[in-house]
Amino acid sequence: MSLPPTSARPAAPAPASTASPDDRLAVAGDLLALLQATATEPRPDPQLEALMLAVAADLPVLLWGEPGIGKTAALTQLAACLDLPLTTVIASVHEPSDFAGLPVVGDDPAAQGVPMAPPDWAVRLARAGRGLLFLDELSTAPPAVQAALLRLVLERRVGALRLPAGVRIVAAANPRSSAADGWELSPPLANRFVHLPWVHDPRVVVRGLGGTWPRASLPLLDPARLPDAVTFARRAVCGLLAARPGLVHRLPDGEARRGGAWPSPRSWEMSLRLVAFATAAGTSREVLSLLVRGAVGDGPGLELLASLDRMDLPDPETLLADPVAAELPERGDLRQAVLDGVVDAVRRRPDRGRWDAAWAVLVRAVETGPPDLVVVPATTLAALRRDDWDVPDVIERLAGVVSLRDRARAAGRGR
Repeated sequence: MSLPPTSARPAAPAPASTASPDDRLAVAGDLLALLQATATEPRPDPQLEALMLAVAADLPVLLWGEPGIGKTAALTQLAACLDLPLTTVIASVHEPSDFAGLPVVGDDPAAQGVPMAPPDWAVRLARAGRGLLFLDELSTAPPAVQAALLRLVLERRVGALRLPAGVRIVAAANPRSSAADGWELSPPLANRFVHLPWVHDPRVVVRGLGGTWPRASLPLLDPARLPDAVTFARRAVCGLLAARPGLVHRLPDGEARRGGAWPSPRSWEMSLRLVAFATAAGTSREVLSLLVRGAVGDGPGLELLASLDRMDLPDPETLLADPVAAELPERGDLRQAVLDGVVDAVRRRPDRGRWDAAWAVLVRAVETGPPDLVVVPATTLAALRRDDWDVPDVIERLAGVVSLRDRARAAGRGR
């Protein structure tokens, strides 16, 4: 019977070592150190960028993700990137007094009152003047503890102590379905956070296990853009809420939805700050979408994003003044919004010259983009014709899109 090649044979057992247990543990420690020695590299990661921008904006962030998804590891890396001491507090294993403060009786309570002494972790943060406070397992904290957390998250107060401005707050929670004895977040506490979903990317995990993780870095704010960023953010949020006052405050019906992001004056203020920071940093639309939807919810957040797109659209009056030089957006939905705006401007102030100019804008749209986007605004514009308005010759250039001349004449005869 032949033996397998030497390379295929199992290694012979190592001779018994005479090393002491301490020496063996030291070797094990060396191996653990090698396993923990990982590198980082710059790599696009929208959820990590969203977290960094919210932290830079000094807003409390709540990461939602399944157990073992890497939330704690992300916070550890975040603290290292910011060079901040990390203080982890497991909310579910603390009493309400650990956040509201412990009563300490002084010499004369009737004269001096009973101060609320903060816990040791809060004192350490105050002494350091800076730090990253990580509130873990938030969804397993009972309602009494959640109530005690309200002042900590919003006002940065723990008992009689106010945490310094250099302290940032990030929390993590598991969905109730996967949390151990989980609770829904109370609406007042939920409305104090920017909610970010935390999911794993298999490619990031594979590369990270290979020794290289994405690098967290603070957004680079352009000092020259700060005033314009604030103006832009205020105009965007105020413009939307002025047009949609029902979005200012909308408490969801279901208990589960109340424990997430929903619109209120507080969360709109957070959105305004996020838009300003994202504008000053030149953040991608994907990252900004995660942030504003995490502040006010999916529906209102998407409406805000749509209003941001419309703010960059050309003024309909400018297009009517010089339709031949009209520059229309490439994106279909934005181009449609511009054409609808031009027709609406003519409807609000009808005039023969403006009506003719609007047709010229539609011709420009057909020449530079998909013709189907012109059908609806052209049909509406044709219906605005007055009896004494001649049909302009430019309509002939749109004949392949829709029979506009006949519609315009019919509209005039039907008045």
